[in-house]
Amino acid sequence: MITFKNVCKRFGEIHAVNDLSLSIQRGEIFGLLGPNGAGKTTLVNLAVGLLQLDSGTIELEGGRKPNDPIARKSIGVATQALAIYEDLSAEENVRFFSSVYGLKGTELAQKTHWALEFVSLLERKNSKVASFSGGMKRRLNLACAIVHNPDLIFLDEPTVGVDPQSRNAIFEQIRELHSQGKTLIYITHYMEEAEQLCDRIGIVDHGLLYALGTVQELLKKHGGRPVVTIKHNGNSVSYEAEDPVAKINKLHSERTIGEISVQYPNLERVFLNLTGRNLRD
Repeated sequence: MITFKNVCKRFGEIHAVNDLSLSIQRGEIFGLLGPNGAGKTTLVNLAVGLLQLDSGTIELEGGRKPNDPIARKSIGVATQALAIYEDLSAEENVRFFSSVYGLKGTELAQKTHWALEFVSLLERKNSKVASFSGGMKRRLNLACAIVHNPDLIFLDEPTVGVDPQSRNAIFEQIRELHSQGKTLIYITHYMEEAEQLCDRIGIVDHGLLYALGTVQELLKKHGGRPVVTIKHNGNSVSYEAEDPVAKINKLHSERTIGEISVQYPNLERVFLNLTGRNLRD
């Protein structure tokens, strides 16, 4: 659906994207993970034609470039910074973005109605966005991104600041778009969301692609071994173990054990193993 080949983008001395190559297949939910400043947003801005490449190529399906007006009509973007107007109603927001994509007349009205219904905001279509909760604004942001029925959708932190009910609703809407054959690029810092939703995941840092694969492939390659933690005489001791049960049996035969816990590799551990534990401000 979209292919990045040896993509580079610099800002002065900073290599925001550094010789990155990646292909995202039609119909998959692709998770893009990375610390702050890893190059994720720059990559998205390059993919939608907002920034120009320093070198390399980006091609959409059919060989089109991101700055091609026809190609752009097949792309939807729900940005992390809400791209909606609070002084307008929900319907006015969606109608505006419909018109930006060239929709008119009956088609504009039908697509606006569909998008608002899809994100469960049809009953609030005449309400000003300023009165909406954080979750409602996120759902409206999504409606504005998909109103023109794009094939490729970028979702940048689509659940930031939402309550559990809205978060669950957004998940269901993403799964529905996936079932319709849409290709979704899902950018998030929430590891459990990526584990639940994504077919494949790419982890980037310092403009480089550090790892690529399914969750299970990443766990196997970068997750490390399970960790068994026991409490003995008031002290906690941890052991890495390929076979946690065998390790627990061995420890039990050697001493009296209080509490026992086993932590299996997860995506968060993969992420920290690859990108480190230093703070990124």
